[in-house]
Amino acid sequence: MTHDAKRAARVELLARRRALTEAGRRAAAARVQAELVALVRRLRPARMATYAPVGSEPGGPDLPAVLADALPPGAELLLPVLRDDLDLDWAAWAGPTAMVAAGRGTREPDSPRLGVTAITTAELVVLPALAVDRQGVRLGRGGGSYDRALARVPATVLTVVPLHDGELLDALPAEPHDLPVRAVITPTGGLHELATPSGVMPHTSAGRIGGR
Repeated sequence: MTHDAKRAARVELLARRRALTEAGRRAAAARVQAELVALVRRLRPARMATYAPVGSEPGGPDLPAVLADALPPGAELLLPVLRDDLDLDWAAWAGPTAMVAAGRGTREPDSPRLGVTAITTAELVVLPALAVDRQGVRLGRGGGSYDRALARVPATVLTVVPLHDGELLDALPAEPHDLPVRAVITPTGGLHELATPSGVMPHTSAGRIGGR
């Protein structure tokens, strides 16, 4: 039943994204990028991980370049590389000209692979989803790639999902392997804190992620 519920939710959410106008996507991407840039400048991670949005995914195709520019000098930006087994390897961002077309319509860096465990050293992780609920449960596209990646991320690391408006939901169907994310960003709502893993100090009382 959970599997069927997830499949039905994916169909509906993807249809909503396809219905977005190009102007609406660009405006939403600009607001999401501004929130992420502000977060990166506050946290100043030495290494962070993100993804390269394609199609109607929130954040826009230039998201990696925007985040790379926001990082402090010498910091490293990691992007996923989809393996044949659908797990995620990682490679360093080397600029837009180093991005190549990859499987499932994605784009990835044409640079040396750092291994699936490279994400364990990221101090901030930005990852995609079709929706997230208020308990931090994320709904991906069903391949399980980011479920595996999330399992490697330390509980103390901030995990953030950019969404379109209307994709932060009250509840989503969940299975035992579904790991929660800690925050989402929406175009009109900005940054929302969702879940604080056990042993992690809570953030500011307004629900905004504070600097360190």
